[in-house]
Amino acid sequence: MLTIYNPATGTHITQVPADDAASVAAKFQAARAAQPAWAATPMPQRLACVARFRAAVVAELEALAATMTAETGKPISMSRNELNGLLGRIDFFLAEAAASTATQTVLAEGGMTEQIQHIPLGVVANISAWNYPWFVGCNVILPALLTGNAVLYKPSEFATLTGMAIVRLLHAAGVPADVLALCVGGGEVGAALQAQRIDGLFFTGSYATGAKIAQALGPRMVKLQLELGGKDPTYVCDDANPATAAASLADGAMYNTGQSCCSVERIYVHEKVFDAFVAAFVDTVHGFKVGDPMDDSTYIGAITRAAQLEVLDAQVADAVAKGAQLLTGGTRLPGNTFAPTVLVDVDHSMDLMREESFGPVIGIQKVASDAEAVALMNDTRYGLTAGVFTPDEARARALLAQVNAGSVYWNCCDRVSPRLPWSGHGDSGVGLTLSTYGIQTFTRPKAWHLRQA
Repeated sequence: MLTIYNPATGTHITQVPADDAASVAAKFQAARAAQPAWAATPMPQRLACVARFRAAVVAELEALAATMTAETGKPISMSRNELNGLLGRIDFFLAEAAASTATQTVLAEGGMTEQIQHIPLGVVANISAWNYPWFVGCNVILPALLTGNAVLYKPSEFATLTGMAIVRLLHAAGVPADVLALCVGGGEVGAALQAQRIDGLFFTGSYATGAKIAQALGPRMVKLQLELGGKDPTYVCDDANPATAAASLADGAMYNTGQSCCSVERIYVHEKVFDAFVAAFVDTVHGFKVGDPMDDSTYIGAITRAAQLEVLDAQVADAVAKGAQLLTGGTRLPGNTFAPTVLVDVDHSMDLMREESFGPVIGIQKVASDAEAVALMNDTRYGLTAGVFTPDEARARALLAQVNAGSVYWNCCDRVSPRLPWSGHGDSGVGLTLSTYGIQTFTRPKAWHLRQA
């Protein structure tokens, strides 16, 4: 059995049956047997299933948001935001799945025809994350199903009830039970999934776990997609409006209690606007309400994994010991909560500026030039997102062109669009989701050479 707790209160929510190696193997065999018929199901029928799923999410949105908040500690307003944001992603998949995977004729002359066909991978495993369980799960599940794959889905053990809801609604919408199978549990269930003869594994989580998966599956030539961590930087130029930049970046750093892969985790500010920016940033952070995640007005909720509190404690202590100045926060609060924390006089000798925080903690470093800012932004093993604040678009483009990141932002941050690929450099992972490329990633291109006799 898997026991589920509310991280904000510590109270027991429920227990649910967990999988083991034998049940995972059985679900894989059933998925393998069911996948060909699902792949042969006409695209309009698969689209109709996902459209019905969308309608069900809308109908149950309040209850689904409450469930997500109870098991993850995400503020209820942000749970609603995630579900409402999911609707746009579903609309994108519905609009683009057929066209982006249609057979394409690339040559037809002299009796020779050349075509590219997109065929499903087969049976794929999705080991998902807890911080945005609807986004992260559906970024894989929906395009995988639409392109004719069967899916073995393991939600994070910290978002199991949400994962169960996703599967329940898709089954009710018409997806066969064997085509989408729920696998409940922790790391041992993830290991059992990896042991199956799957055709692809799509993982979202830490670099350490992603590296272990790559090491285990690499020799088997299984398609791997690993969406890992980030230490995402933003640079505030000397011509930026410090108050406007501060308001945006405080939200980018602290939204979802800082538990986002693309949270702003490092801020570099030109010395000419540094003091004004820091004052505005701290003032904005002081306005964030910390409290009960079920309260509509709460902005900072619970840290989902209690062990992360120790990471945040250690990063703050290390930074202060090395000369950083703590401007606000830096302490634990009741309810598995960490106070929103801002430090200055930071540098890259500190863990705070090098290792993922995944909490409401930010370091702000003063720089003297664009060149220094770019060098510091690239001084990382990660490369998920990066941003620049300046009114000068040409300057922003020139700076961002030098930064190693999968997504870059001008005068915005912490933003994901279904129309754009979500990918990273370095230890932020391999592969991508979203965009038409994120639909095609669940297919193999098959080349056809057809000569008329």
